[in-house]
Amino acid sequence: MLHQKNLTVNAAGHLAVGGVDTLDLAREYGTPLYVLDEDMVRERMGLYVSAMGRYLPAGSGPYYAGKALCCKALCRMAKEEGMGLDAVSAGELYTALAAGFPPADICLHGNAKTEADIRCAIADRVGLIAADGEEELIRIDRIAGALGARARVLLRVTPGIDPHTFAAVNTGVVDVKFGVPIPTGQALAVTERALGLENIDLAGFHCHIGSQIFDAGPFLLEVDVMTAFLAQVREKTGYTAGILDLGGGFAVAYEEADAAPDCAGMIRAIGQRLEERCQAYGYPAPAVLLEPGRGIVAAAGVTLYTVQNVKDVPGGRRYVALDGGMGDNPRYALYGARHSAVVADRAGEDKTCSVTLAGRCCESGDLIGEDVALQTPRTGDTVAVLTTGAYNYSMASNYNRVPRPPIVALRGGQARLIVRRETLEDVAAYDL
Repeated sequence: MLHQKNLTVNAAGHLAVGGVDTLDLAREYGTPLYVLDEDMVRERMGLYVSAMGRYLPAGSGPYYAGKALCCKALCRMAKEEGMGLDAVSAGELYTALAAGFPPADICLHGNAKTEADIRCAIADRVGLIAADGEEELIRIDRIAGALGARARVLLRVTPGIDPHTFAAVNTGVVDVKFGVPIPTGQALAVTERALGLENIDLAGFHCHIGSQIFDAGPFLLEVDVMTAFLAQVREKTGYTAGILDLGGGFAVAYEEADAAPDCAGMIRAIGQRLEERCQAYGYPAPAVLLEPGRGIVAAAGVTLYTVQNVKDVPGGRRYVALDGGMGDNPRYALYGARHSAVVADRAGEDKTCSVTLAGRCCESGDLIGEDVALQTPRTGDTVAVLTTGAYNYSMASNYNRVPRPPIVALRGGQARLIVRRETLEDVAAYDL
């Protein structure tokens, strides 16, 4: 069963993405191949823009989280669909600016920004910098002063919320590398420091509680904690925040048993709770920013591989060896993230096998999945691993000196290359 609406089985029995035959794509562009349904990406961007404009205070809007998938084409899509952009390095910032993204609509993020990162952001006049703590605030203030500028800053705080998601993507508890904790009193103290810095304009606050959140409950608790903090800050300092960035974290359905969340409904619930809490505190409702990344691109992505061999171990597992692996999709090797898969050649057939999808790297942990339901695989088949638009290309490596795959975007049934395939010459290009 294909659990994404843009995935179909065509008349030839092949898997199609956005109406395009995946076997045709594999023949034309080779494998491994990242395929991105641009129509779906734009639809998801429009959903966030529309829902936030409808249900949240004036000035609210989504900032696409570039860490999920950053390339010039994605930055152009975000710009054209009316989104801001959240960048976490000078590299992501450079990519966005090279794509023509307005710097005023960019927020520079990251918990360990270098001097070069901060200097680039201020020199390029990005709209916001999310400061991760007191030392970073002081550094931003110093660099801004040296450049004769003022830095518009969000202070990242941690609300002390556990959304009960994977530990690897849980970012809202007190003891975490991101931000300044509210429950310990440190967030208030750092806010007071920020308000006294000469070259800092404190625009508001940022928080992020985690990823793969399927219902509004954790976000509503986040609103409760943050509005109480905003009221406390106003009482202690007289400062009223104009922006409240609630981060990202909206889940996606990676497996057939997963139910995709109602993102618009969750945004509506967030808006209602924010209005209630602000009224209770007599606080002017701040503009809300959200940072969807995975929720924009994950479901729009499929990765195509060619089966190199099938190996059955007597009394053990069936290994399906692919021409890619942890170099282009490290999520399973890193934290056991699961993806559904399908033999694209016979996508309409029942899945009768349970297999281990093995990668090509010389590493026993190079697996894309274990106990993966699949049609009977054969050498030469094209295997499609689903929901790979986020954190695949962006986390890819050249382990074993394997070149990284290209990205093909599909729009209106037409394919276009947006990232070319790396060559062996590329891999060795920086060797001396």
